Amino acid sequence: MTQLSRLMRSGLLALFLLFAPGPLFSQSLPLSPDQITIADVTVRMSNHGPVVLLQAEDRVIPIFVDVTVALSIQGALNGERLPRPMSHDLMHTILDAYGGKVLRTVITLEDGTYYGALTVAVQDQVKTFDSRSSDSIALAIHFKAPILVGRDLLESAGKIPEKAKGAEL
Repeated sequence: MTQLSRLMRSGLLALFLLFAPGPLFSQSLPLSPDQITIADVTVRMSNHGPVVLLQAEDRVIPIFVDVTVALSIQGALNGERLPRPMSHDLMHTILDAYGGKVLRTVITLEDGTYYGALTVAVQDQVKTFDSRSSDSIALAIHFKAPILVGRDLLESAGKIPEKAKGAEL
């Protein structure tokens, strides 16, 4: 069996292609002056479904997510493992096996949709990938990487926290 067919069979071809030689980026990732680091992440169940609450300074940004991602984020926050790995657990395991890690994620809001820019390092390469905000939050938590938002997002979408509404997952 050729090396390519082994890679294809093992499902690692996509990962290999993502990190194939290309332009390199600096390992240091300074914060821009308008970026805020999220201090706390919680997952709650609301009347509208699961919501991830990103807290920084005196505000909370609510991001509604599907149940699977909510469970993955909550499990990562609590250090719990399910009997079978979820997608984020699998990606964490694959990146770990190749010496990779998530360096950070930056959450933005455009036209009512949250986006994640997930920055990953594998060996001497650093790349940023477009992702769903919930996926990039889950992976950042798995790797204990910072979650960043712009000050403008915090001020426009952030809410002043009320008393805890909804049950924690």
